Amino acid sequence: MKILKKILFAFIFLLIALLILFAVYREYQKPKYEGEIYLKNIQKETTVYFDEFGVPHIYAENSKDAMTALGYVHAQDRLWQMELLRRIVPGRLSEIFGSVALKNDKFFAGLGIEEASQKAIADLDKKSPAYQLMMGYLDGINQYMDEEPAPVEFQLLGIKKEKFTVQDVYNIFGYMSFSFAMAQKTDPLLTDIRNKFGINYLKDFGLEGQFNTVQIKNAKQYQKEYSVISQSIASLLDKSPIAPFVGSNSWVIAPPKTKNKKVIFANDPHIGFSQPGTWYEAYVETPDFELYGCYLAGAPFPLLGHNHEYAYGLTMFENDDVDFYQEENNPENNNQYKTKKGFRNYEIRKKTIKIKDSSDVVLNIKISHHGPVMNDLLEGLEKDKPVAMSWIYTQYPNHNIEAIYALSHAKSIFEFEKGVALIHAPGLNVMYGDAKGNVGWWATGKLYRHRNGVNTNFILNGSNGKDDDLEYLDFSKNPSAVNPEWNYVYSANNQPSAIDGFVYPGYYLPEDRAKRITQLLDSKSNWDKNSVGEMINDNTSAVAPEMVKKLIAGLSLKSLSKIEMEAIMVLKSWKGTNNLDDAAPAIYNKWIYLYLKNTFHDELGDEKFKQFLGTHLMKQITARQISFENSPWWDDITTKDKKETRNEILTKSFVEAITALEKQLGNSPSDWKWKKVHTVEYQHPIGKLAALRPFFNAGPFEVSGSNEVINNQFFDFADNGFYKVKGGPSSRRVIDFSDIENSWGILPTGQSGNPFSSHYSDQAELYNSGKFRKMKLNKKEIIQSSTKLVFYPAKN
Repeated sequence: MKILKKILFAFIFLLIALLILFAVYREYQKPKYEGEIYLKNIQKETTVYFDEFGVPHIYAENSKDAMTALGYVHAQDRLWQMELLRRIVPGRLSEIFGSVALKNDKFFAGLGIEEASQKAIADLDKKSPAYQLMMGYLDGINQYMDEEPAPVEFQLLGIKKEKFTVQDVYNIFGYMSFSFAMAQKTDPLLTDIRNKFGINYLKDFGLEGQFNTVQIKNAKQYQKEYSVISQSIASLLDKSPIAPFVGSNSWVIAPPKTKNKKVIFANDPHIGFSQPGTWYEAYVETPDFELYGCYLAGAPFPLLGHNHEYAYGLTMFENDDVDFYQEENNPENNNQYKTKKGFRNYEIRKKTIKIKDSSDVVLNIKISHHGPVMNDLLEGLEKDKPVAMSWIYTQYPNHNIEAIYALSHAKSIFEFEKGVALIHAPGLNVMYGDAKGNVGWWATGKLYRHRNGVNTNFILNGSNGKDDDLEYLDFSKNPSAVNPEWNYVYSANNQPSAIDGFVYPGYYLPEDRAKRITQLLDSKSNWDKNSVGEMINDNTSAVAPEMVKKLIAGLSLKSLSKIEMEAIMVLKSWKGTNNLDDAAPAIYNKWIYLYLKNTFHDELGDEKFKQFLGTHLMKQITARQISFENSPWWDDITTKDKKETRNEILTKSFVEAITALEKQLGNSPSDWKWKKVHTVEYQHPIGKLAALRPFFNAGPFEVSGSNEVINNQFFDFADNGFYKVKGGPSSRRVIDFSDIENSWGILPTGQSGNPFSSHYSDQAELYNSGKFRKMKLNKKEIIQSSTKLVFYPAKN
């Protein structure tokens, strides 16, 4: 008995000791939100107030000191995220994750982003304000790394601290620019479909833009398998530890349509969810500058921002700025490729990838005049049939740092537009509104045209030179609208209308969100902050109820069972909402998925069908193809003696959907609540380990919203009937110039990426219930509700 007591006491003592050690370690690891810190290279005392959600409000006597303080506080909350981002482009994830990251490293190391960054840095004006402030920001990050403990992730993975450089900043923007692109997921797949089944099978895909019926109005009018490229690149982006940009909404309402006769600005960029989230918010004020911004990890200037004078944000333009070329090797020398002027030597670029606990991998990447050869970067492509990728980001001079500096420091709408014109890639819709009543939208990107007859939806011919002829367009030809007569501008990643008779090719999203946004904006002229806040959380599809009518019209209702008829009645009464307690979304999405599977899977097979589901083309075709009674896709090619019809496929899909839902959720369709199947978990890379998941991940949460509604909580279709949300609004902002100091914002989880911080996930409940918090600009209010951290100049 005494021995048992001793063992028990020893166990309790050990447990208490461990808890004390954890508490000490936790306190040691937490970000410092109050106190005093001495910094080198600042001239004057700089004060940072952290509000109740951990947003730093930085007050400095000059911009350089402010940027150094910003770098420091950004690093203490997001150093792990900064480290991940800067490692992607140079292919350095394998150094910390091992060979599991090798495919990702090989691909990004070969794209040429590093080389484009180096060229841009060489051309930088080292005396410019943009450069000087960037160096101040990097100095703040590096001083934090020198003085403070490494994040817990560094310790778990054995990462050594390394100073951040200008090259890291440019590489981070390069990765984010690539993650916008959709051509790499689409063109190779379409080429395979054309080659295998013929052009007739592509008529349903609307490749000439005919599906984009809601367009943004301008204010000025060879046989081989390629889909391995689509499959490989999509897989790499899906598995990336930093989620890619996907879509977005934004609208800016001019004074004549608002209750208080001031501009109201709304923006919610759609990005794959992760933990920590994409944006870090910070407010900076100096005697000659003020801005509340949303920053990428490792980026000195914000992509989203506002102050008392103006607000700006972005969505993805979705224009086509990537082309693939089938090269032809010299049969006598595979280090040469054919051009219209004869054979030419490939440039050979050597890269070494270091792998944790393994030997290095050396890449010898071939580069044609079009770009890097994908066969060297992706598995599954035949080495003697090279396909090169041409991307405008690496083919054209890069001025993105100067551009983002200009956007965040503009003194007028005219200065702002000059900054927009500097962005050649990625293609963005840049949105603007100001206190003077101006609203604006500009599509950025260096746009170009191929010669007539060249269809960039397919792999192009790289050997004859005919597909190389490009006409680069002046920025004045980019779609835009400034103070249009309809009194608002908007973007939902839909296609702009033609300019000079030319519709810009791209991978635009369907009309769903655009239609809903324009319906709502056109319906009233007394918008205020509350009504815009409701709109940015809107869960209603303007397209789904019409789609339901078409689906039901293809059924023989007399042959349906009782439970099937109950499901039909749920759908018939549906108004297109995707709220937690709605049952119709579960029925609708299951039916849509099985309609797609029964229509396209027999031709495409498992892998290509999965790729198809990951493209914007799938979203485009869903609402339209169902009307094409003679589509060749209806026939199931696996049934040799029968030709299936549209109604047969729709009926089969509906019966299978109801059978699956009954098995999954019970025999009462009214109980098939959306919240039972539509959930989100914000995942940290280390949270993939089951034991660490509760500590690093946030969630899961039941969530409203769906694919292609304004509250775009998007997911992949899956056989199991669960819709695990992959991404959505990465930030929601509503900025009302009639009450600018009480504008609203919200992040999906929290401001900090440090799991020991109280601000790691303290916004998640608010976000998932459609609520907001203030983005504070009033100094008196900020001081009253904040902790205080003061930076003093370090004594030499």
